[in-house]
Amino acid sequence: MTGRDIAYRRFRFPADRDVGLADGLTAGPDGLTLDGAPGRLTHTDPHSGTTAEYAAGSWTSPVTPLGFAAVELVPSWTAHTPAGCWLRVELRGWAGDAASTGWYELGNWAADDSTVHRASVPGQADDRARVAADTLRVTGATVTGWQVRVTLLRRLDAADGPALRTIGVVASTDPPGAGHRAGARTDAGAGGARGRVLDVPRYAQRLHATGETRWGGGGDSWCSPTCVSMVLDFWGAGPTPDRYAWVTPPGPRPRVVHAARHCFDHAYAGAGNWPFNTAYAATHGVDAFVTRLRSLAEAELFVAAGIPLIVSAAFTAGQVPGLDYDTRGHLIVLAGFTADGDPVLNDPYAPDDERVRRTVPRAPFERAWQVGSGGVVYVLRPESTPLPPPPAQANW
Repeated sequence: MTGRDIAYRRFRFPADRDVGLADGLTAGPDGLTLDGAPGRLTHTDPHSGTTAEYAAGSWTSPVTPLGFAAVELVPSWTAHTPAGCWLRVELRGWAGDAASTGWYELGNWAADDSTVHRASVPGQADDRARVAADTLRVTGATVTGWQVRVTLLRRLDAADGPALRTIGVVASTDPPGAGHRAGARTDAGAGGARGRVLDVPRYAQRLHATGETRWGGGGDSWCSPTCVSMVLDFWGAGPTPDRYAWVTPPGPRPRVVHAARHCFDHAYAGAGNWPFNTAYAATHGVDAFVTRLRSLAEAELFVAAGIPLIVSAAFTAGQVPGLDYDTRGHLIVLAGFTADGDPVLNDPYAPDDERVRRTVPRAPFERAWQVGSGGVVYVLRPESTPLPPPPAQANW
């Protein structure tokens, strides 16, 4: 493993009901919900131009100290947002006993797109930090801690209200770079998953490469929702046919079209926003979050526990033997490992389902993942399947 600093902290509701500061919210069995006397907020959706008034309440976390200076922070959450409801997530950095940045919006999110257009918030940059869709990147500040604020909103005529169930943030230092050069030792087998391959169904995103122009343009850009669909169906938690009956024409796999629509970021104009994908997955009853791992040895711990991972990598054709294309960012399911410790992948960038399964050399793939995204993973699993014990510097 590398010595890279990564720390993850998550708040769960109602278990963490006495942590942080709630204004207009109360903790109940479903999570944090609007109380009987919420505030009011008027919001204009920048993508539709529609203005509406909402009942609103917010929760602000305590400051979470890190013990190191972070350069990137990525939030993720799980929530219930029925029709007419949505939520806003904001982050700021801390150093010592004072805020070291202002607040930045990391997304306006709803489970569907009938209330507001689910979107990140572009154009946020100053001399301390900037927002890159789903990531807060520290540029000129010192950030040794963080604070998150979540606002829940309900249209005044909505029949039901929203609920926040979990909110977490992963903070990290820079990717390891030269520490993961091709051929470097990567502790194959350290996580106990040698020879274990999970039976994740194989879905090819490129089946949607023609004819679909909505939600990012179809198959060549749908790696993330295709991977989420594979893992949800591995757990038997994917959407039922009535949920994707709206997809017309149904095409080769309507559940993937359904996922792409409900992960789509209208500002980024793509379906690859990391926390939007895990938030979508959580609407199907699984626990879901974004974090970063330090190595494939850590990833093996999840496979050994029966949990496939969705990993984000970047590479050029030939950099990882067996992956003969260029990508600046691509999501792939890590389904297991060979007896020698090489990763076994469900790579959705394939012309058909049969060719989704690929085995690649361990060291170059680890480098493409660690350097390409800083080790980003989506973790999706039923609450009944325990996570592996985390390391001393907990990153899950």
